[in-house]
Amino acid sequence: MAADWQMQDKVVLVTGATKGVGRGVADMFAEAGATVAVAARTEVKLPNGWLFEPADIRDGDQAAAMVDRVVERTGRLDVVINNAGGSPPADTSTASARFTQRIVELNLLSAIYVAQRANHHMQPERGGFGGSIVNIGSITAMRPAPTVAAYGAAKAGLLNFTQTAGQEWAPHVRVNTVTAGLIRTEQAELHYGDAESIARIEANIPMKRMALPGDVANLCLFLASPMASYLTGANIVLDGGGDIPQFLRI
Repeated sequence: MAADWQMQDKVVLVTGATKGVGRGVADMFAEAGATVAVAARTEVKLPNGWLFEPADIRDGDQAAAMVDRVVERTGRLDVVINNAGGSPPADTSTASARFTQRIVELNLLSAIYVAQRANHHMQPERGGFGGSIVNIGSITAMRPAPTVAAYGAAKAGLLNFTQTAGQEWAPHVRVNTVTAGLIRTEQAELHYGDAESIARIEANIPMKRMALPGDVANLCLFLASPMASYLTGANIVLDGGGDIPQFLRI
């Protein structure tokens, strides 16, 4: 079977796509010919032809209404990339209940809300054409996560949701997770420090660099394509080989 990455006549919804990884993913799908819809709380200047839908997807009603509007405007929904997420650092022992709630809402509940409504529209018995839902996870879901405990716990929950929904919604709707390691975006210095600090971090990654938004986008495009038609409920780790063990460092 020849590779088929083309997305003409497909509608792709990307949450949190105004910058960083989400913007890189949206750009990739647009280059592949898809109609791109972006959901975020704050609108920014987007390329011509892209659709913007404002919503705070931490709220289930807003998330569902946003998905409905995308379908109303385009007539279909084929791919969802649940990218919205993140967390500032916080001491695990003193993080407030409100802070923890908001982190879980953003990194777990929002993805569930969007996926549920997307599945509703994608299933053929409701007039859909099938589809692919890709949740953007984090390596923190699979290991200790000091200072981002709620974030790591939320992403771990997202992995289970992926596995469960991937079973329940098959065969017409596939659900998968991209578990990303360290990613170098336009704001990398805010997270990883100056150029010297980033160089030290990258030296400890087998691939000798952090992921770029395009790396995540490539994997999302694969998961949305016919080339991944047998993949559902899967967790694909994109971390450049992980951390080199301390005793092997030179």
